[in-house]
Amino acid sequence: MPHRRTVLKWLHWTMLPLLIWFTLVQPKDVTPFGAAAFQFHSVLGLIFVVLALVWTADYLRRGLAGRAGPKLSPPLRRWHQVMHKTIIWGLFCVAFTGFLLGLTSERLLKAGGFLPIAPPLGLRTANDWIGIFHTVQFYALSAFIALHAGFHVWRHLKLRDNALRIMVPKRLHRFL
Repeated sequence: MPHRRTVLKWLHWTMLPLLIWFTLVQPKDVTPFGAAAFQFHSVLGLIFVVLALVWTADYLRRGLAGRAGPKLSPPLRRWHQVMHKTIIWGLFCVAFTGFLLGLTSERLLKAGGFLPIAPPLGLRTANDWIGIFHTVQFYALSAFIALHAGFHVWRHLKLRDNALRIMVPKRLHRFL
């Protein structure tokens, strides 16, 4: 088995382009390109949700992977921990509200085109509200993740604590 940090790096760097994709591309943007494009978007969503659930399960089983750097002040150490927990639970909540969208839908939705999300209950008003909440929640989490990345860049440049070396593959260390 690979080391836990290696797996978490893989998770980070797999989820980042997916996060960017879903920030920029909505289902309504891909439907004009046909069923195959919508299917592709749906498969990416399924991959994103599975990775979010794996990350949440890993956190529940083993906690956070590391500690805040020694150069951070005590308030920033607490903020660092809060940021990581917010991202992990935020990703879980995005997946959960996606499930609620399937549950309140008027028809059976299938993640990736093959995996039923939930039995549809046909609750149109609830589905509309959950859809709005799901969208706002995702974009708020995306903004928070951008803030988190900025915090790590600040740490790396200002505190010179090599915060980015922990998160990037070893092949890229020479560029940091």
